[in-house]
Amino acid sequence: MFALGALGVSRCGYSLSVAGSEGDSMPKKLIVTRVLTLTCATVVLVSGARGLPQAPSGTQIEVVESIENRAPALEKKPSLQFGKTQTSALTIRVDEATHYQTIDGFGASLTDSSAWLLDQKLTPEQRKETLDHLFDPKSGIGLSVLRQPMGASDFATTEYSYDDVAKGEKDFKLDKFSIEHDRAYIIPIVKQALARNPNLKIIASPWSPPGWMKTSQSMIFGALSPEAYPSFANYFVKFIKAYEAEGIPIYAITMQNEPLNIPGNYPGMGMTAVEQAAFLRDLLGPALKSAGLKTKVFVFDHNWDLIEYPNAVLSDSKAAAFAAGTATHCYGGVPTAQNELHDRFPEKEIWMTECSGGDWQKGNLLEQQARLIINSMRNWAETVVLWNLALDQNHEPYLGGCTTCRGIVTINHSASPAQVIPTADFTALGHVSKFVKPGAHRIKSTSFDQGSLEDVAFQNPDGSIVLFVLNGSGGPTPFNIAWKGEFASYKLPAGAVATFVWQAAAPK
Repeated sequence: MFALGALGVSRCGYSLSVAGSEGDSMPKKLIVTRVLTLTCATVVLVSGARGLPQAPSGTQIEVVESIENRAPALEKKPSLQFGKTQTSALTIRVDEATHYQTIDGFGASLTDSSAWLLDQKLTPEQRKETLDHLFDPKSGIGLSVLRQPMGASDFATTEYSYDDVAKGEKDFKLDKFSIEHDRAYIIPIVKQALARNPNLKIIASPWSPPGWMKTSQSMIFGALSPEAYPSFANYFVKFIKAYEAEGIPIYAITMQNEPLNIPGNYPGMGMTAVEQAAFLRDLLGPALKSAGLKTKVFVFDHNWDLIEYPNAVLSDSKAAAFAAGTATHCYGGVPTAQNELHDRFPEKEIWMTECSGGDWQKGNLLEQQARLIINSMRNWAETVVLWNLALDQNHEPYLGGCTTCRGIVTINHSASPAQVIPTADFTALGHVSKFVKPGAHRIKSTSFDQGSLEDVAFQNPDGSIVLFVLNGSGGPTPFNIAWKGEFASYKLPAGAVATFVWQAAAPK
C-alpha cells in the first residue's frame, strides 16, 4: 500500500490492515500491520540525480536496485566511484559520444476503467498520494506519457464515443460531437497528472469511431464506411481542439488501435494499410494542417510481427509526409522488428505504445518487464507505454477482451479503505521514468543479451548519464562499468535490476 512520509510502497502477497486516527478518511500517518507473515515488498524512492559530483575523475555513481518480491524495491544503495581498477568480470562500456534516438518517456494509459477506479474507489487523499507516486518526478516515479483511448476501449465502464446518436441516425457534420463523458473523471485526472508533470505527453488512439460511421453500424466489428472518411478526419480535429480547450495538449494521435484486430466483444475496427494510407493522405493529414494543428500522427499502432503494415503506409510518400513515424505493440513478434522500420525509414520515429502485463506471465515479472524496456529502447523506441494505469483486484472494469491484464497499480477495493498496490510494472517503469528525462538520448553501451547482463544507457539534457541493467542470469553477477577510461565495479543479484546515475558534461 502506498504510505505517506518517506514515499514507501508495499507490494504484499496478503491483505493489510491499516491503523490511523479515528474518523480520518485517509490517515495522515499510516501504520501498516501484517495480517499474515508473508513477503511484503516496499518501494523507497530516492530523490534522483540532484547533487551528483561533476568532477571528471573520481565521479560518483548513484545506485538504485530492485529484486522481485523483495523489500525494499527501488532501494538506494551505497554510491560507487569511478577509478582506475578494472576487475576480471564482464564490462559494460558506456559512450555518450554515440547518440541514438531521442526519448519521449515512459508511461501507461489512463483508460476509462483506470480513471473510474481512481475517481470512485479512492479517497481524495489516497488519489492525491497515488498520483504523486505515479507522476511527480521528484516524490514519485515521474511517468511522462499517457496514451488515451478516444472513446471506449476494452477497458471501460460503458460503450461510448464522442458522437453517439440514435440507432439509424447519422451525424456527418458532427453537430452532436461532445467530450462530456470524459469531463466526469478522465479529464480531471489527466489535469491532475499534468499538474504534477507538465512535460507529460498525451497520445490519443481510437478503438472505434462512432458506430454510425462504420459498415457494422456498431462500435463492434466493421470497417470505416467510405462516406464517413471526411467525418472521421474532422472527428480527430474536434477531439484535439476540445482537449486543448480543457488545457490538455495532444502530442500525437494514431488513426486506429490495432487495425488488423477486429474484436468480437469490445470496440474495434478493421483498417487495411491501403485504407490507412488513403485516409491519412487524402483526409486526416490535410484536415490537421488546415486546422493549424501540430499534433503528430503515428501510423500502425499494432504488433511487431505485422511490420509490413507500416512499411506499406510509409512507402506512400504523400501519406508519409503527414506521418511522424510508427506506433508498435508487443503482443506478437519481437522488438528487433523495429530495426526494419528504422532501416527503411530512418527519418521516421518509432514509439512502443502498448504492452500489458498479465496473469499469463510466469516467473520473475520484474525481469520480464525490465527486458521489455531494454529491448524496446535498444531497437529505436522513443517510448515504452504499458497498458492500464490502474485495475482492480479482479482485473476490472472491462468490456471484453483481456480478463487477466495487470495495471501499473492494483486498486483493491474489496475492503475499506481501498488498498493501492504497485505491481512489478510500477517498479520496472520507475527504474527508468524517474531518472531518464524527456529529451534524453539513448547512448552506446555494451550488452550481453538474455541470460546474462542486459542493459540500455541514456544521457539526459543536463548531461547526467543513466545506465539501466538487468541480470538475467541464474546467479549473482559481478561486472564493471567503464566510462572515459575509468571503471566502477558492482555485483547484481540474480534476476535483479539496477539503475546507475552519474554526472557528465551537458551535451553541446
